[in-house]
Amino acid sequence: MVASGVLGLKQIEIEDNDIYWCEMRPSEKGRYVIVKHSADKGTFDVTPSPFNVRTRVHEYGGGSYGVFRNEVFFTNFVDQKIYKMKLGEKPKPITVETELRHADFEFDYVRQRLICVREDHIEQGKEAKNTIVSMSLQGEDVETIACGNDFYSSPRISPNGEYLAYLSWNHPNMPWDRTVLWMGKLSKDGALDEIIQINKNTNESILQPSWSPDNILYFVSDRNNWWNIYRWKDCEVKAIFPEEAEFAEAPWIFAQSNYDFESENRMICSYTKNGLWKIVRLNTKTGKHETIETPYTYISSLRTSKNYAIFIGASPIETESIVKLDLKKLRTEVLKRSSEITVDSDYLSQPSPIEFPTEKGQTAYGIFYKPRNKDYKAPSGTLPPLLVYVHGGPTATVYATMFFGVQFWTSRGFGVLEVNYGGSTGYGRDYRERLRGQWGIVDVDDSVNAAKYLVDRGEVDKEKLAIRGGSAGGYTTINSLTFRDFFKAGASYFGISNLETFAADTHKFESRYLEFLVGPYPEKIDLYRQRSAINFLNQLDVPMIIFQGLEDKIVPPNQAELIVEALRKRGKPVAYLTFEGEQHGFRQAENIKRSLEAELFFYSKIFGFTPADSIEPVEIENLAYTQ
Repeated sequence: MVASGVLGLKQIEIEDNDIYWCEMRPSEKGRYVIVKHSADKGTFDVTPSPFNVRTRVHEYGGGSYGVFRNEVFFTNFVDQKIYKMKLGEKPKPITVETELRHADFEFDYVRQRLICVREDHIEQGKEAKNTIVSMSLQGEDVETIACGNDFYSSPRISPNGEYLAYLSWNHPNMPWDRTVLWMGKLSKDGALDEIIQINKNTNESILQPSWSPDNILYFVSDRNNWWNIYRWKDCEVKAIFPEEAEFAEAPWIFAQSNYDFESENRMICSYTKNGLWKIVRLNTKTGKHETIETPYTYISSLRTSKNYAIFIGASPIETESIVKLDLKKLRTEVLKRSSEITVDSDYLSQPSPIEFPTEKGQTAYGIFYKPRNKDYKAPSGTLPPLLVYVHGGPTATVYATMFFGVQFWTSRGFGVLEVNYGGSTGYGRDYRERLRGQWGIVDVDDSVNAAKYLVDRGEVDKEKLAIRGGSAGGYTTINSLTFRDFFKAGASYFGISNLETFAADTHKFESRYLEFLVGPYPEKIDLYRQRSAINFLNQLDVPMIIFQGLEDKIVPPNQAELIVEALRKRGKPVAYLTFEGEQHGFRQAENIKRSLEAELFFYSKIFGFTPADSIEPVEIENLAYTQ
């Protein structure tokens, strides 16, 4: 169920009242497919096999397709070319150079052109060049609209076709640190003139610029600590809905949308507060608003048409779905579920948001799931093992929604604690900036203190505490096991073990991220070494299982191999599983299944229990076991 029973739902678009979205299908080796829903024909695939609608801009992608008058334009993963296709016809490439990547498609209806972000990798051995370009709908007459900054995103044309807004930022900033909002006037031939900078004070993160039907520019900014919605009109910026809440998520991917326009004066927007998402109808002129009640606690990719809104929604009892909200009757309808599998609620653990004390008298947050399975009862007088899950990013977050990957563990007797440590999004800029210069410290402290909180409450067994995470979460996992004598086992999925290697070997998007998280390199080389577990493996005495995709460009395999080899030489229990064809995050069903079962098998040997599952054994070096 975890491996192939759940689709990934991405990027909703609306064109002429037809609804489009993208599905990531583990059962098809992680292929991304554009899907269309229309009133007369129902729901059906648009892009045929073997096309995989996924861009590698920033490596994380997003914004990989767009729709122009019922023609679909998309980036194909294998060759990174842009293809266009009419329904029922074969996709045709409109770009040739495979070292050029494209994302965040926007269409100029007036000039019949495609505008998008381009990432140029033609010059080998040099940093990729990012620009905003326009081209004809046949891929010809390519013109550069914006260049000179390190990064660009969100090119958005006003409805009258006269203006273009877009975002840029430069090293060492990430888009949730500092971005600049620009606006220029488009000439008849599509050139951008009279460019002005909207935010004079660039010490803010501006996201999701968008135009109202009456050609007024709106955007999300955290200038008041929270990502709120603002309007730019007559050279003045004004908050239209001040709230201690976040109207955006960290933009790891392109084309995110948390608000859209119902009419000139009415906006439908979504925000998160205290870990829960809500939908609001807002009068942009008066500021009056009303909450639209839905059963969903997580909402993303929100788009609107005249009479309805479409979004991706999830709740503690439902996995993600494509949801249609009737804006007149205020009723929701599910168009597509990420999983059609239904599970008896007696097997499902309900999330409990927690707040816990951490270092310096501060508070951090998490979500706790107790073990639950109606067919089993724990032996009297025992407490369950705890699995602490550390999200990636590290500027990301976890929400209290249905996730089979959590239920896999709780149905087998584990408690699961997801930690939104200092640095996570959803709690304001100040909370995000707790991690400034403190990565490897604050995240580790909060992960340990979260588990201590549950131990002190008598919820879990202090002798059976494990920690797991992927990417940045893997870094926190490795450091927690190296620098703290607390957890008894751990699992790292493509985690970082050497900050120096990561700083020198990762891709452009994150190549200077560590300046915020740790400090400038090489000026602060001592800090990089102090917070890299690879330099302190004489302190690592905890069994580990490590998973790695062999095509990972974000955290290359050498990161995993360094720590595996060190544990191997020290005679510590270690298991290492690699997967061909996987990048940063596993997408193929058989690999997802294998990694989960291998991790369970590993814990069974460390904590001394027999799994109910029939699992292919894992080779654990330096540890004898009996099948």
